[in-house]
Amino acid sequence: MCAHQPPCPPADSPDHLAARILSAHPEQGWSLLCNGTIVFDDTGELLPDGRVVAVTRPPAMAA
Repeated sequence: MCAHQPPCPPADSPDHLAARILSAHPEQGWSLLCNGTIVFDDTGELLPDGRVVAVTRPPAMAA
């Protein structure tokens, strides 16, 4: 997928979120990265092979 230099890190590498954004859809809450990963505003991810990465945001503080 990645055609620029230096190439983006692949979806299975630890730094995969450093890939460039190909298509941003802030009104829907997601972006498609150059390595095929879909990143959601809630920090969840969908990898190109169909695996899901759970939301990683910290739990809300009790008021």
